[in-house]
Amino acid sequence: MNSVPQFPNEFGPTSSGERIRACGSGFIRDCFLNESETTACGFGPSGATIRLTVFHEAKAIPAPDYTFTVSARSKTPTVPVFQFLRRHFGHIPLNRIESLFGFVEYTPLYGGRVFHGRELSERDVFQLNNAGIGLRLPLSNHFVSEEEYEASQGFLDKYHVESNSVIVTDDKLARWVRRDFPKYRIDASVIKNINTSKKLKQALRLYDEVVLPMTANEDLPFLESIDDKSRITLFANAGCAFTCPSKTCYVSVSKINKQDGEHAFQCSQSLKERELLGMIDFDLDALVGMGFHSFKLLRPAPGKMTGF
Repeated sequence: MNSVPQFPNEFGPTSSGERIRACGSGFIRDCFLNESETTACGFGPSGATIRLTVFHEAKAIPAPDYTFTVSARSKTPTVPVFQFLRRHFGHIPLNRIESLFGFVEYTPLYGGRVFHGRELSERDVFQLNNAGIGLRLPLSNHFVSEEEYEASQGFLDKYHVESNSVIVTDDKLARWVRRDFPKYRIDASVIKNINTSKKLKQALRLYDEVVLPMTANEDLPFLESIDDKSRITLFANAGCAFTCPSKTCYVSVSKINKQDGEHAFQCSQSLKERELLGMIDFDLDALVGMGFHSFKLLRPAPGKMTGF
């Protein structure tokens, strides 16, 4: 410990001989020096104890062996995005979060979930991108016209940076985006139900990456047969879609998101029996051991019978 004299507007010398400027008046009591940092302790103008640590050497964080794209569904846009992440995904190191998926402003290209309003604010997207975290736009509507695509050009241009990606069901839309907005990574949506090697081979000709259905996690021969596992996203957990035999909801959501007031939500639970397991978690260690490194993580919906 080195004793440091009073400095009205500066903290004492660092191990590299620099001074650390402080706001207001006060004085430093102690300054702790070592090879990588300086910690100065003292009192501020109001008499409150202050402590300032300056790091002289940045240490690289090893790249994670797997990452998540996490759900921003039902997030209130007025809640700061990193506050949201601490509350709902605080158990995950930030460098493991590759992206967030959720709604920004409206587009008729949305699918997967009914659009009730914006979830991620413009400030959220800026802060995420500034931190190296991507935005995944769920453009997974089943029914996309060229007119709707043309009307969405401004929307697509607004978020067109290399860290962001689009999730697509309609192959026409994937081709249009590839042609006009090449910075986006284009992911094949889970809604496409790519569950065989033949389907996967065909999808990878058009899409950068493919999100496999939840049931694929239990089809070990299929998973083992995949050559380039770096282009695959698996689910880290699962909700009602895991045992759903028909998934009629996705088509109805695509129609509802046209916002013409002519369509209603449809769920097959009352029509076809299935085992309701609630939210389940998959064994990620086993999947990582097989060579998979990208996972989609849902939040449990109220009641914890499904995810969103």
